[in-house]
Amino acid sequence: MKKLSEFIWPLIGLAAVVVSGYFLYQELKTTSLAAIWSAILAIPPHRILLAAISTLVAYAALAWYDRIALLHLGVRHISWLFVSLCSFTTYALSHNIGASVFSGALVRYRAYTAKGLSAAQVAVLVALCSFTFFLGTVLLGGFTLVVDPNLLTRLEGKLPGFLTDPKTALVVGFCMLGFVALYVLGSILRLRPLHIRSFKLEYPRPGIMARQLLAAPLELLGAAGIIYFALPEAMNPGFIPVLAIFLASFSVALASHAPGGLGVFEIVFITAMHITDDAQKDAIIAAVIIFRIFYFWIPALISVIVVVLFERSRLAAAIAAPASVPSTVPEPPVVVPGLDAHELERELKQKAV
Repeated sequence: MKKLSEFIWPLIGLAAVVVSGYFLYQELKTTSLAAIWSAILAIPPHRILLAAISTLVAYAALAWYDRIALLHLGVRHISWLFVSLCSFTTYALSHNIGASVFSGALVRYRAYTAKGLSAAQVAVLVALCSFTFFLGTVLLGGFTLVVDPNLLTRLEGKLPGFLTDPKTALVVGFCMLGFVALYVLGSILRLRPLHIRSFKLEYPRPGIMARQLLAAPLELLGAAGIIYFALPEAMNPGFIPVLAIFLASFSVALASHAPGGLGVFEIVFITAMHITDDAQKDAIIAAVIIFRIFYFWIPALISVIVVVLFERSRLAAAIAAPASVPSTVPEPPVVVPGLDAHELERELKQKAV
């Protein structure tokens, strides 16, 4: 018997796509495909190149997420190349499919169990990678709000007045940075786990924590850089505003459970960019399309090829000889910040059958 949540979240995602699609249509009905295509062609080649480099930085940092989680587990026998391919495939597919925790978990389950990891270890890895992303979002979100408290005024008229007040932005920003500081201190001082209702915050070793605080912002900076470099210099508000708008748009898109955040990301980003004329709107839409192409669609096409080749090689190996399990994989410390690794393990075993 399937859980009710397995039906509810896809329905919420579908509703998010429909609603955001309607608002996006209202926003774009005054423009044309020819105008958007012209705006894409107007992006200088060197800025397209910088956007491509930003994509590589983002996916390299995502591979570091997996490596950090493996270090937390004490697993060192898996090569960087395998980890990078697994991470790339995982995120490329989950970014486009949606429900990234579980769609990504299934890809990792197939890949890492082939290297001798147990379902419990894969569950811990998934949970730690998810929390690393969350930590980076909180850190950079708090930083942007403290550096520029006026960012929320871009949403005046869209949100209640007290939410767009710069004082509110400062309070929220400092609270977000305070959460990160608590995490750092908890790791250094080896504090007991923090319980907030069903949320349990486990503090990893300081070395793991330090790597998280480097990898997560690097990935988000790279992803935001794609849009930043694709925007024309004349109407580019600067990297900090673009980063803040990107973080808000990406977070709302993830929370919506819409496949790939389709429509949700676009409408939030376009709304927050304060469009004043059609030319600016065309340029912003062009930048968002470049982001979709570089961060979503090209990686998805490559990842399908990687998955097919991996499954083919695994099938050939299974036919040739019985699978051997490496003896160097230690028992996992089944503790991870923020998510219930045991619940993830149960989900993995059920969905992998």
